[in-house]
Amino acid sequence: MNSISPSQPKEQYSLQLGAEGCLVLPVSLQKQLNLKEGDRFILIVEADKTLRLVSLREQVQKLQGLFKDIAPDVSLADELIQERRQQARRESDS
Repeated sequence: MNSISPSQPKEQYSLQLGAEGCLVLPVSLQKQLNLKEGDRFILIVEADKTLRLVSLREQVQKLQGLFKDIAPDVSLADELIQERRQQARRESDS
């Protein structure tokens, strides 16, 4: 019978939940991950109730990398901005 053992974490940090729900990441980790004040994150709650914190900037870069071969000369961000501007014009004309 095969048993699956959970992967061991590479690093562990102790964090404390602040009064207003804030978590503060250690400065050494912020530097290691090149995090800046105001960076946004995605908090993923796994089925086993473990938490995974992912940098939104990193996720966007990964997704851009996935789609770069499909449309190498197209900026998805520029297309989205253009669509939003067109939608705003349509709404203001109504």
